[in-house]
Amino acid sequence: MNRAVLLSLVGFLAVAPSRVALGADDFQPEPGYISLFNGKDLTGWGYKTNHFDGKTASSDGRYTAKAGILVVNPREPRLMQVLWTTREFPKDFHLKLEFRAAVNADSGIFIRKPQLQCRDYLVAGPYKELKKYKPQEWNEIEVTVKDGVAHCTCNGEVLEDALKVPDTGPIGLEADRGQMEYRHIRLKELP
Repeated sequence: MNRAVLLSLVGFLAVAPSRVALGADDFQPEPGYISLFNGKDLTGWGYKTNHFDGKTASSDGRYTAKAGILVVNPREPRLMQVLWTTREFPKDFHLKLEFRAAVNADSGIFIRKPQLQCRDYLVAGPYKELKKYKPQEWNEIEVTVKDGVAHCTCNGEVLEDALKVPDTGPIGLEADRGQMEYRHIRLKELP
């Protein structure tokens, strides 16, 4: 190995040790949070009539799990589908996740049942005025559910301030138009 390549590699390792130490599917949630997606397969998720425990793809191929990312795959003709957690969440909670939307992608996050639009916001709306949304990059959604109401933000900007939600229900991810990717899906029940 020539000296320039070796020095470059040493510099990379010094600057970015976390890139080498952690693979994409080795995400560990903050203390108090549980991971809803293990980064390897669709365990804990399914359609209303079946579960995909241990499988890396849904039966229709709309959802796949690979390298720490839950992918909503595009489909023609368009077919709307929802992937649900197999568990319900009756207590107040704080949900965090990251998403990356392809150009004009249309998806959603179901909070017990009501849907929070999760899209390529600046193109597909409805939140076209967001200043901190990063098109085609990773963005973070946070949802706090307290007393039947959800407060939802994207990168700290309010999407919905008082979305009414039922007393219990699962978390869902919608497949509608285009490719959407989700990662680091975690939840903490609140006292």
